[in-house]
Amino acid sequence: MRTRPDDTGSTDAGHDEPVERTSPARAAALDAVTSREVADWWTTEVSDIEPGVIRFRGYPVQDLIRRATFVETVWTMVRGSMPSPAQAALLEKALVAAVDHGPQAPSIAAARMAATCGVGLHGAMSTGVGLLGDVHGGAGQQCVELLQRLVAASTGGEDDAGSCAAVPLREAVAAEIAAHRERRSYIPGFGHRFHSHDPRRDPLLEFVREAVDAGVVGGRHLAAALELEAQLSAGRERPVPMNIDGATAVIYAELGFTAELARGLFILSRSVGVLAHSWEETRSGRRIKGPMPPPLLPTYTGQAERAWTAATVDTP
Repeated sequence: MRTRPDDTGSTDAGHDEPVERTSPARAAALDAVTSREVADWWTTEVSDIEPGVIRFRGYPVQDLIRRATFVETVWTMVRGSMPSPAQAALLEKALVAAVDHGPQAPSIAAARMAATCGVGLHGAMSTGVGLLGDVHGGAGQQCVELLQRLVAASTGGEDDAGSCAAVPLREAVAAEIAAHRERRSYIPGFGHRFHSHDPRRDPLLEFVREAVDAGVVGGRHLAAALELEAQLSAGRERPVPMNIDGATAVIYAELGFTAELARGLFILSRSVGVLAHSWEETRSGRRIKGPMPPPLLPTYTGQAERAWTAATVDTP
């Protein structure tokens, strides 16, 4: 209940008396909502918290602390049940591989600049993570969607458009490549602006192949990615190999993660690099570090210096 100073002329100056703020409409609204409805407002299957009790997906936190790895806990939190050791091991490879790619990555560069501007470690990290959008950070999700379409097309399963008749994988891949070329759009997960051959590709795919041989995953998304890689490189002097987004997309898709969760897991992984770089820059002692080292100046392409007069007319 809110109060206001007594302005009725009472000799007890400064005395606060309660002011009733509950209107008929508010009173009716309070009467219409039960305690159960309030408790159900944030209904969740993720965590169960009571005094002295913490359970994640039904598992007591003390058991997770004693027995679960961080990767197993991540899987359990987003999927709802424990992974097998082999599934957790494969997921861990993807998370390790995407931790960082240096200050040339815009998210890392932005985080480092923010760290020199007095925003604190949390501000620097949120700046970096905030740059992980569709263009920088979204290729993994887009590649998962692409691989899922190819698997659906080649197995007669369902894609975003519904059920479809099965076509050979080679034809499905050729059609996707043709559609992208017609739109003049990149195939997500293939090629790299910095690496002629992404050093993360081979070890990740080796682990996927081992998982396929062990019956941990089916291998259909791996086959689709390899066919894409082969067709993209056919007839070219320089091949177009899979990059980190493509290789991790294979893992996420093979493990049954949705495309959107694949991006979330990439962001979780890259946050480690954002943290490390933000902390390093924070400790450097530099202040207000811009995108270019002094004394370099950005190239100016505007008007030459000109006088301002009342007769000045703006002309394009």
